Amino acid sequence: MKTFCVLVALAFLAGCSQNPKAESPAAKAEPSEPLKATVWTRSGELYLEYPALVRGQKERFAIHLTRLTDFKAVKDAACEVHLGDEAFPCDPSTHPGIFGANVEPKNPGQAPLSIAVHGKDLNETFDVGPVKIAPDAASAEKPAEAKEETITFTKEQQWALDFGTELAQEQGLRDSLRVAAETLPRTGGEAIVTAPVSGRLVVERSYPVGATIEIGTVLASIAPPLGTTTDLASLQLAETEAKVSFEQAQRDRARAERLLAAGAVPTRRAEEARTAEATAQARWQAAQTRLAQFDATRSGEGKDLGVRRFVLRAPISGVLAESNAVNGTNTEAGKPLFRLVDANSIFVSGVVPESEFSKLRTLSGAEIETPDGQIRPAGRLVAIGRLVDEQTRTVPVTYEVDNRDRRLAINQTVFLRLFLTPVGKAPVVPEAAIIDDAGRPVVFVQRGGETFLRRPVKFGIRNHGMVQVVEGVNVGERVVTKGAYLIRLSTMSSAVPAHGHVH
Repeated sequence: MKTFCVLVALAFLAGCSQNPKAESPAAKAEPSEPLKATVWTRSGELYLEYPALVRGQKERFAIHLTRLTDFKAVKDAACEVHLGDEAFPCDPSTHPGIFGANVEPKNPGQAPLSIAVHGKDLNETFDVGPVKIAPDAASAEKPAEAKEETITFTKEQQWALDFGTELAQEQGLRDSLRVAAETLPRTGGEAIVTAPVSGRLVVERSYPVGATIEIGTVLASIAPPLGTTTDLASLQLAETEAKVSFEQAQRDRARAERLLAAGAVPTRRAEEARTAEATAQARWQAAQTRLAQFDATRSGEGKDLGVRRFVLRAPISGVLAESNAVNGTNTEAGKPLFRLVDANSIFVSGVVPESEFSKLRTLSGAEIETPDGQIRPAGRLVAIGRLVDEQTRTVPVTYEVDNRDRRLAINQTVFLRLFLTPVGKAPVVPEAAIIDDAGRPVVFVQRGGETFLRRPVKFGIRNHGMVQVVEGVNVGERVVTKGAYLIRLSTMSSAVPAHGHVH
């Protein structure tokens, strides 16, 4: 019995070994390369992978959606595939940015394909264009062969990294010359107020340096000395003598008026007495004032001394740049007391190296760049220097600038960008798109959702962070402005993940 069982088992194994299906499972057919399409709109990007369409066969569409506002995956949205008159809803997304849909076309031929997206993240309809629906698998559409060597950088990589693109646009950039400059008071925009006479300063209201002063504002006044005597005893003697003279003149005037009333003297005699009295009174008052001024100076008081003062007024409107006036102190004639600067209209003067002087013949405008990167127009050209500074070997170029917003300070260091004759229009890209690849400047052009081209470029003019591309980029091509260096690294590192998706 045992021998019979062994023979049966051997026969069974022999029969199995002769069965081709038992030797190895049937080899699965390798999936064909999918068709691909990329569509950009103003706010979104669609990257679509789908098999060749055959009538009556259900195919799986892989849809990748990106927001162009930040180049991140679309999360909160739903989509629908429209193929001719047929509509196929997308499955709920299980991974950010990736949606799937089962599409089973009913009729062969050409049909327009579009993807409608609705949600908080994105509201767009992407028109893919006409696609072919084959009547059988043998006549199904084949993917087009790539004509250029491309670089693959998957959507998952793009979404996870700091990535971004921009369209190369045609602009007419102007050649420019960036030179160091400084802000200066304009001609007639600076005034120095000096003391017209020697005397004692009276400052009734002090203005801090930096204050805005209107034209005609009283800045200070000067009480001039009424004599040269500085001895107290002499001043007291002069005051006493003047008082005695005044009292004697009063008595003479009273006597003359009595005699005139009696008819003993002519009228002229009384008038002379009155004049002498008035003169003596004025001399006494002057002596009193000199004595009071001496006492005030000795005590350090800056009060009004009852004399006529020279009033100093602001000759222009502007900012108070300097103030050397102290109330109660003595000043000398010609001493500078105040400096006013008009900050509403100023000069910006740049220095151009003599080697670049010939370019100024085509000067067509300018703009000012502050150290913090702010840009503003330079205004009216005032002068182009014609003398080279012997020390710096430079030529000045001066513009008048409207500075009523006070964004520029006097004597501030800035940069002046001088624009030369405009050149013809050409594609321009942001400077951030340019990277150094083994000593040669290149940009990466996005050909499709996950395919990029490495383009060596030749540059022209640089201006405002934009670079003119003379050779290597065409208008309308999408260049990588963020993450270009990472794409370059992906071509060099074997550690970069291989192309693939979770669909």
